[in-house]
Amino acid sequence: MHTYVVLAYKESEYLEKCIKSVCNQKYKSKVVIATSTPNDYIYDLANKYNLEVITNPQPGKGIGYDFDFALACGKTKLVTIAHQDDIYDYDYSYNVIKAYKKHPNSTIIFSDYYEIRNENKVTSNTNLKIKRILLFPLRCKALSQFKFWKRFVIRFGNAISCPAVTFSKENISTSDVFKCDFVCDVDWFAWEKLSLLKGNFLFVNKKLMGHRVHEESTTTEIINEHVRTKEDFVMFQKFWPKWISKLINKFYVKAEESNG
Repeated sequence: MHTYVVLAYKESEYLEKCIKSVCNQKYKSKVVIATSTPNDYIYDLANKYNLEVITNPQPGKGIGYDFDFALACGKTKLVTIAHQDDIYDYDYSYNVIKAYKKHPNSTIIFSDYYEIRNENKVTSNTNLKIKRILLFPLRCKALSQFKFWKRFVIRFGNAISCPAVTFSKENISTSDVFKCDFVCDVDWFAWEKLSLLKGNFLFVNKKLMGHRVHEESTTTEIINEHVRTKEDFVMFQKFWPKWISKLINKFYVKAEESNG
């Protein structure tokens, strides 16, 4: 029913920890590796854990395209794109599948998460608190099916962590979920698109995976280049008039400091 597609890029020192976490799950999901940068390091780890490596035949088109390729690599009803630097708790897939079975019309099922900074588990900081406040309405499963509330939780910022998301492929009517020219807000772009479809944004209110924040991460690099601020402004305009978008974006920039 469920597949982890580990999206591997170049030679991440954290890749093996990610692979171990998804292979050692309470619910035994299928695990494959998808990559646009095949190399001996990835193949050696794949052989060590007896995993299939699927290579993107059209690399270099952009992050959104890589994500769509990874999603297509999962052939089961439910697919989680596991980011190579992150780890998944022992009962992540078990809880996600349990929630999905109760609400099989969901488009995405996602959990709360914690951060990993210098190998330390950080369960609360300003960034995490803000996201949990925004997601509060979706704790009520009855609200998670309505477009208003699905869009409400992402209209003030991207409250949904991409690696914590599992996709219900049967309930998503497009193969181009992430396809866009963004380099940072590809996931926020996807949630906005999916919020217009029928089906729940199903929130599992448990910290079930760890998102690693480090200096070499793509997110940190993009923030340092101020690319995110420009893309955030574009996203805010999908929910708000331009003048309000400018105002929100000024405050939102401050939240970026939490990722540094």
